[in-house]
Amino acid sequence: MARDHRFSTAGETAVRENTAKFRWQVLRRHVEDGTPLTQLAGLEGIGVRTLQRWLAAYRRDGVAGLLPVVPKRARRTHPELQTLIEGLALSKPKLSIAAITRKAQAKATQRGWPMVSYSTVRSIVTALDPGMVTLAHQGSAAYRDNYEMIWRHRAEQPNATWQADHTELDIVILNTNQQPVRPWMTGILDDHSRVVCGYMVFLGAPSAMNTALALRHGIWPKNDPDWPMCGVPDRLYVDHGPDFTSDHLAQTARDLHFEIIYSTVARPQGRGKIERLFGTINTELLADLPGHLSQGQRHPKPVLTLPELDAAIGSFIAETYHQREHPEIHATPRQTWIGDGWLPRLPESIDDLNLLLLTVAKPRIVHRDGIHFQGLRYVSPLLAAYVKEPVVIRYDPRDISEIRVFHKGQYICKAVNPEHASATVSLKDIQAARSARRRQLRGQINERITVVTSSQPTPPSVSGSPPEEPGWKKPKLRTYLEDD
Repeated sequence: MARDHRFSTAGETAVRENTAKFRWQVLRRHVEDGTPLTQLAGLEGIGVRTLQRWLAAYRRDGVAGLLPVVPKRARRTHPELQTLIEGLALSKPKLSIAAITRKAQAKATQRGWPMVSYSTVRSIVTALDPGMVTLAHQGSAAYRDNYEMIWRHRAEQPNATWQADHTELDIVILNTNQQPVRPWMTGILDDHSRVVCGYMVFLGAPSAMNTALALRHGIWPKNDPDWPMCGVPDRLYVDHGPDFTSDHLAQTARDLHFEIIYSTVARPQGRGKIERLFGTINTELLADLPGHLSQGQRHPKPVLTLPELDAAIGSFIAETYHQREHPEIHATPRQTWIGDGWLPRLPESIDDLNLLLLTVAKPRIVHRDGIHFQGLRYVSPLLAAYVKEPVVIRYDPRDISEIRVFHKGQYICKAVNPEHASATVSLKDIQAARSARRRQLRGQINERITVVTSSQPTPPSVSGSPPEEPGWKKPKLRTYLEDD
């Protein structure tokens, strides 16, 4: 489209170029990454038809087609009035186009400038640099997350860096009580190949144990030949969630010799790769399953159970996601991870891995009657040589009927609780029993307090006092039961 360069300024040209760059940054996620326009519209707050118009212009003229058209009437606006309009558009709180138009028209009348219309004001406002508008209205954090350049790093080889994160899935399923619940997923992604090394689908909030189970799935070889990814990573990239900053995970990292790297607080860009994986699962897999939380159906009927959802996600990852070409690495994740063939670093046995991931370490002292933990007593004949010695115990929160005992880093024995030697007792069971006992004792206390209270003489009321009983003397000051 031809335009009159007499009315073009260097500032206007820079603004138009920045606008075109912004539009390309948005469209690139569709053109290069394959993100649907409908999903982009929701993420960016831009209309689908606008994105479709940008895409058509890009396909016709390339990035140059994304340059905004110069407002035809902008040249008739007085320069000082245009500056005023732009300043009003960048002021806080944010003003509507109509409010800016009224203020601009009042100023034009006062100064004798040519009058501006609503459409002219709207053209001037929409031509502003989107980054400048975001910085003015939403602050530095929003500008940083949307417009500042980031360094897109890719690990140099498989298992060099894994990313781990959680997401609440966009689906409703049935729990064991046949009640509708929304599940969570912990995913572990290899940064180099984009394969899913391991995952965990669960109910309830994310926890250190769910993270450990996902790591166990990622590290140990799987029975599925289509899912060969395994091994211990060199680095694990996570956020600052309590399950990732737990002592349990830190100890596991030391024992398995991998480094934990935490993302910068309030800077989620580094975790974008695994978040795109979650978006793929939500939009491509879950959208076709019953119970999906779509915009048109806020309360869908749950059908699937947790094992059925787990199986569906596992099949999608192994049979679809791993087997198709990834738009950023231009190869399938599975083939990229395998490469020319290599041997991943593995623990010596699954028992060693379970001991590190699925148990928690605690320091204790060996007493004459055994080791005391969580109100239970654990004994073993081999503990006789370690009375009054400090030891480290490892226990599985899912079964604390037994513990493993270590002395100076060496395994000593397995100690059991005599009262539950043949049963499986979880830490939650013990905590629930404690809570029930406290409630029972509190009820007994309340019963006795009620008896004490009811046995106290009732003082006469201020008005309408009953006749005084013989031997009862009216006090000069009012007293209350709490004062006795």
